[in-house]
Amino acid sequence: MTSASSLFDLAPLTDRAERLVKAARTAGADAADAMVLRTMSLGIEVRDGRVEESERAEGDDLGLRVLIGHRQAMVSTNDLADNGAAALADRAVAMARATPEDKYAGLADANLLARNFPDLDLIDPNLPTVGELEAHARAVEQAALSVKGISKSGGASASAGIGGMVLVTSHGFRGTYLGSNHGLSMTAIAGDGTGMERDYDYSSVRHAADLENPEIIGRNAGERAVARLNPRKVSTRKVPVVFDARSASSLVSHLASAVNGASVARKTSFLRDKMGAKLFADGIHIIDDPLRKRGLRSHPFDGEGVGCKKLALVEDGVLRSWLLDSATARELGLVTTGNANRAGSSVTSPGPSNLHLEAGKLSPDALIADIADGFYVTDLIGIGANMVTGDYSRGASGFWIENGKRTYPVSEVTIAGHLLDMFRTLTPANDLEFRYGTNAPTLRVEGLTIAGQ
Repeated sequence: MTSASSLFDLAPLTDRAERLVKAARTAGADAADAMVLRTMSLGIEVRDGRVEESERAEGDDLGLRVLIGHRQAMVSTNDLADNGAAALADRAVAMARATPEDKYAGLADANLLARNFPDLDLIDPNLPTVGELEAHARAVEQAALSVKGISKSGGASASAGIGGMVLVTSHGFRGTYLGSNHGLSMTAIAGDGTGMERDYDYSSVRHAADLENPEIIGRNAGERAVARLNPRKVSTRKVPVVFDARSASSLVSHLASAVNGASVARKTSFLRDKMGAKLFADGIHIIDDPLRKRGLRSHPFDGEGVGCKKLALVEDGVLRSWLLDSATARELGLVTTGNANRAGSSVTSPGPSNLHLEAGKLSPDALIADIADGFYVTDLIGIGANMVTGDYSRGASGFWIENGKRTYPVSEVTIAGHLLDMFRTLTPANDLEFRYGTNAPTLRVEGLTIAGQ
């Protein structure tokens, strides 16, 4: 088992990555890069006052990519013995020689590589003990069970861990970063028999000091579950729909999927011909920011070593950028946006980092004040968004809005519309909080079809 202090030391992994890149060049590769992913996680799950599961996992996974012209191959291993570098490199080069050409494959442009690595304050060096995690899990569960109407626990968990990356390339890049993570969650169950309802709350942060209080998480989960008891069904109709902040982030995620450069290049995105088009109302801004301090997805460079920067996907309602890595950028005749994601056993693919839709001016209460008849969504079910056509249909539950107020709970309904229409009529509230990887304030969308009984 790796000692706690050595978990924070990436120098030995950097040395191994450099040896692999050198071995790949010796074996005949024109270019190569090596990446090591370090992970360590510790978790405790409690149910009904008893520890149900205690788990620790750690490992270092190495991926080597080699290029011979426009032929590339990937190999991966978790055996980081120095004497295995030559054999791994030989295998990768042999695979590349037998692989069809990909004219867009290649390392990132050297001029775009990160040269400075900002301090993003991602590491909390004080990892909790198993006993401390157990105490937090018990506290969050007890808080939920103390809420009147809660009949049982769906489980409470506390976790902590470390994740980081080493990247070395044959054209001069050498970089590392490491981040910690701390989490608390609770699922509470209210009611009995077929009338049971459940809900949850959680907190996930980089530093333990930023975690939400366990009592607040437990109480929120309990109160949300109780509020869902005795739901009604509603008849099919077209009404304004308000997505609470927890569910609203899904709309931002749908936008991110549609502007992914890989989908655009393959012509599988309904936004593929919308660059420069006004998709949202004036004042709507959607930002990808990999450099946010203590952000859950923050990093100083991407999976190719390209320097990261804040990126406006939507600016004043207008679509301004795709999410690109080097390969998709070349295919589209553009320049990478520094959004290359990568796992140890695969080539890069574009994706977002810390993504958010900026807050509006109205409070959530003001946002619904003029709605005579509408639906307030607190939970979404299934995927239900077709990225090729833009058609949207998802199961949902929440509360009915009458005369500007949330009233009775509603379940077993489907929300349907088209994402272009939803984007066009979207109005944000002023309650944006950075709690997740993708964040949004409460959002109001006009004229969606609610399919009920």
